[in-house]
Amino acid sequence: MPTDQLPADRLSITFAALADPTRRAILARLSQGEASVTELAQPFEMSLPAISKHLKVLERAGLITRSREAQWRPCGLAADPLKDVDHWLAPYRQFWEQRFDRLDDYLQELQAEETRNDRTLKA
Repeated sequence: MPTDQLPADRLSITFAALADPTRRAILARLSQGEASVTELAQPFEMSLPAISKHLKVLERAGLITRSREAQWRPCGLAADPLKDVDHWLAPYRQFWEQRFDRLDDYLQELQAEETRNDRTLKA
């Protein structure tokens, strides 16, 4: 397997974990720092066991870590799988950037033509 490709299973697991808006919101919260399950559950209208299920999916995907500090079990963001997603998306990002560059060039041509037409009408 080429070194620039990931095993499909790992990438699929990451995408599956990211597919749910609740899990994406949890990751967004954890990007600001560690939090307890209770803290993570606060913005959602769901039970702690439901939040725990979401956390288990994120943990299996390697997107979060859990540690133990006395009675507190903080969750933290583990961003390595997101790097893998970013790496996989890079060619697509380049594709869209090229498209936007071409659109920008076309819009500049239209604007220049419009300016020339305005000058011709005023003359």
